[in-house]
Amino acid sequence: MSSVKQKRLEGIIRKNISDIIQFEVKDADVGFVTITDVEVSNDHSYAKVYCTFLGKNARAQAGLRALNRAKGFIRSALSQRLSIRRTPELIFVIDETEEHGRHIDEIIRQIHKDDEPQTETAEDSESEE
Repeated sequence: MSSVKQKRLEGIIRKNISDIIQFEVKDADVGFVTITDVEVSNDHSYAKVYCTFLGKNARAQAGLRALNRAKGFIRSALSQRLSIRRTPELIFVIDETEEHGRHIDEIIRQIHKDDEPQTETAEDSESEE
């Protein structure tokens, strides 16, 4: 399958899973979840569904457990919406990309903060000469 078709399928699955969770899943433990990405295997047997949750880590773990309890229902509802031969088995994982990005931003800010006094000192010494 070409990468364009693969990406299009992943986008369609992401949108449909988001709609199913928002409008059809009744488990309150799911909470506020955002489906950030979907990666489908080449043979369409598996789909890794990346999700983020509003709240602390414990809240995310509870939401992930709720999604795993509902994944049979979600897969069944997904198969009714899609016209593909095989509906992939869903694997829900917490997307840590945002947290990783925040950590990198903090490191960059710290580096810039450490560099600022050295820059000011160099400018002061040039003006004294």
